Amino acid sequence: MPPARRRGGNMASTRPSQPVLSFGAKSRVTKPSTAPSPTGKTKALEPLAAEISEKDTAKDISQSNVTESSQPHVAELAVRQQAKAEIHQPLSEEDKKATKVTKKELQVYWNEEESKSRGPKFHQDDLALEEKILRHFDLSSQYGPCIGITRLKRWRRANALDLDPPVEVLSVLLKQEGTGQRAYIDELLS
Repeated sequence: MPPARRRGGNMASTRPSQPVLSFGAKSRVTKPSTAPSPTGKTKALEPLAAEISEKDTAKDISQSNVTESSQPHVAELAVRQQAKAEIHQPLSEEDKKATKVTKKELQVYWNEEESKSRGPKFHQDDLALEEKILRHFDLSSQYGPCIGITRLKRWRRANALDLDPPVEVLSVLLKQEGTGQRAYIDELLS
């Protein structure tokens, strides 16, 4: 049985000592008004950003409707820097094999991959064969994560780890040289 309450007397002694929540103006939480200072990585990419923005600003504006600033995102700058470093590497044995892959072999590869899927891919009707192959590679998790890394670097990493990435993907990447450096999902998330 609960203890009996006393009636009358001092009301303050019978009230619980729990604090009262205040929803007034005094308890309002606001965001800090100062902008964060650039980090070391951002400072290191500023010269690259200036160089890229001078060259690509006119091209970027003509290709798409720009609603934000014309400066590329930090992640985009890092991926472009990786891609520039990869282009100047000497051709390896896999690169030589990939350059010999024909359009017909790419079509055969894609037909095999498509037959392994569960159903038709209606959302890919208007995509080129090369873009279908690259998007399939982007979403193949057995080759490692695709966020924050160029497709070519991801393919080379998977090859170095003996994960047997398809040579057809390397063929498409070497023939495109520069276009579609980032994974499609990486572009969507950033």
